[in-house]
Amino acid sequence: MPSKIRLLLFGPPKDAKDPEAFHKLSLIALLAWVGLGADGLSSSAYGPDEAFRALGEHTGLAFFLALAMAATVFIISHGYSRIIEQFPSGGGGYVVASKLLHERVGLVSGAALLVDYVLTITISIASGADAIFSFLPHTWLVWKLPVGFAGILLLTILNIRGVKESVTSLVPIFAIFLLTHAILLVVTIGGHLGDVGAVSEEVRANVARTTSALGVFGALKLFVHAYSMGGGTYTGIEAVSNGVAMMREPRVKTAKRTMLLMATSLALTAGGILLSYLLVHAHPVEGKTMNAVLLERVAGHWHIGGVKLGTAFVITALVSEGALLFVAAQAGFLDGPRVMANMAVDSWLPHRFAALSDRLSMRNGVMLMSVAAIAALIYTRGDVSKLVVMYSINVFLTFSLSNLAMARYWVKHRKEHGPWFRHLFAHGVALSLCMTILIITILEKFTEGAWVTLVATAAIVGLCFLIRRHYTLVRGAISQLGVDLPSPAEVDAASFERVSTSKISFAGGPTRGLSEHNGAPDPDPSKPVAILLVGGYGGLGRHALLTLLRMFPNHFAGVVFVSVAVIDSESFKGADQIEALELRTRQSLLQYERYAQTLEMDLAVASAVSVGTEVAVEVEKIAADLIQRYPRALFVAGQLIFEEDTLWNRILHNETAFMVQKRLQRLAMPMVVVPVRIDLQTRRPMTRNSVVG
Repeated sequence: MPSKIRLLLFGPPKDAKDPEAFHKLSLIALLAWVGLGADGLSSSAYGPDEAFRALGEHTGLAFFLALAMAATVFIISHGYSRIIEQFPSGGGGYVVASKLLHERVGLVSGAALLVDYVLTITISIASGADAIFSFLPHTWLVWKLPVGFAGILLLTILNIRGVKESVTSLVPIFAIFLLTHAILLVVTIGGHLGDVGAVSEEVRANVARTTSALGVFGALKLFVHAYSMGGGTYTGIEAVSNGVAMMREPRVKTAKRTMLLMATSLALTAGGILLSYLLVHAHPVEGKTMNAVLLERVAGHWHIGGVKLGTAFVITALVSEGALLFVAAQAGFLDGPRVMANMAVDSWLPHRFAALSDRLSMRNGVMLMSVAAIAALIYTRGDVSKLVVMYSINVFLTFSLSNLAMARYWVKHRKEHGPWFRHLFAHGVALSLCMTILIITILEKFTEGAWVTLVATAAIVGLCFLIRRHYTLVRGAISQLGVDLPSPAEVDAASFERVSTSKISFAGGPTRGLSEHNGAPDPDPSKPVAILLVGGYGGLGRHALLTLLRMFPNHFAGVVFVSVAVIDSESFKGADQIEALELRTRQSLLQYERYAQTLEMDLAVASAVSVGTEVAVEVEKIAADLIQRYPRALFVAGQLIFEEDTLWNRILHNETAFMVQKRLQRLAMPMVVVPVRIDLQTRRPMTRNSVVG
């Protein structure tokens, strides 16, 4: 994409080394309520709708359903507040299940969450389009899917630009929704406060007719069915616990405040809307949502001096509802890539999904979520009823696993916590509710879309096992690289201490510079110098060094080891995390220097470090400084080469060395890539004769 267009769409790159970078992108409770809480609050547009429709003519049960719905919101929210306390770094259902149950159970929860967040985007966009088209001519429905695609594209661009920027732009929509729906509920419920006796009698009579027609067991079965069909109401509650890592310090306090805001607003709105359906005797109308019917009955007749304000209010409320549903899709774009990043760190997904772009967003994850959501929208044709079923399955699977994990935690650590039984009871109740909804939904809706979700989740789990197996084989092969190499010299604690306090630099500022603490002479700028790009200390870097010296015997007078401290989603959680990352990188470079000195080849050694989100970009920056200092330098990097060059290997591994080589050659800087071939069948490197320069 041309740079000017890219800059216009995605904004300027952000400086990850800025100590305030994370603070500027993190969310306060109010913004987190918008970005993450909108997912929960917006479900009031389709959760109560589906539950009320399931009751049919037995609307008297809606009163008890409203109470159950509000109570369930608070029960599940309470459980996730405890999860936030125990896991302050975030991660939600994936981390909880992985740490407290088993990593494979965590994988199931993570796969369920990924499908869930794709469907979060899809159902939010589809429901938003339904709300908007509820007051438009029926012939305009052909534009519903194109509007959905446009909404996904817009949110994709906003999220690539950065977290806070994408959320701040959506605040006005959130505020208009709250205002219009608060007015709706106050007018509807407040207007019937004087009719409490009549309403109570009506509810009692309707319930009596229901039990007479269906029997007590039949009425209870209908209630449970409607309760499970309204399960979409609770689907956004876990988003806050998954997104703790992106919140402003103190994170736990901010996250719990956000959870309280979301739970309160959702319980009042969803429960209030369901009760309002009952009070105004709303009934389903073809082509309209239940909320559209409610708004028209309550406000459609409002007028002042002949001016029909009601129509304007109804349109404003429905547009804000539709827009909020578009905003709710934001939770999928915020939390989906974060879950992918956590799974990538654990090698369940390609490692590239843990990387940050130069906008400090998880671009790869955002793009994949966008493509998957578009595919789901095409498959379902935007049918909200089908999407609610598909959506609810994995939501309550994750809820169940999370509450099971926390129940096990409180039992296991009961001696360490005073009020452990109270927490155990809360998680036990939440587990029972979530399991009930999950089982009923699967049994009743298996052929209506539930099977698709289960198959998709199982496929992701299977794919993750293949990815983990591949990375395990690669790690085993890499570990063999250093088996037959000379042992490194011991690095004493004092040297590490000097490294941690060293800030000596040149030209590039304090985050890019040569070390001068190795006790060896600095490489002579007038002689040939090898600038070797290395990662963490290990067999690959040492193998590349020895291969280089063998390829160019007695040619180089010195070696400069260069490494990039890559800021990814795991380390981008504050300035202290980035400093720790840089320290670890400096320590690895010190080990390389000590190792080179053990070779007894009179090599002068030094090292340089850079901090950034993309290796190729940072190497290009530091190379400009190094080539001025060492005009006769040759850049060198090792690159893993597999026996078979397959698409699978290219997806799971970045060919970083070749990317760097292309950038440096464009700047007329010489670079050699030293291929290191490994055989995944034997988990051993290939013989020396197979290494080509």
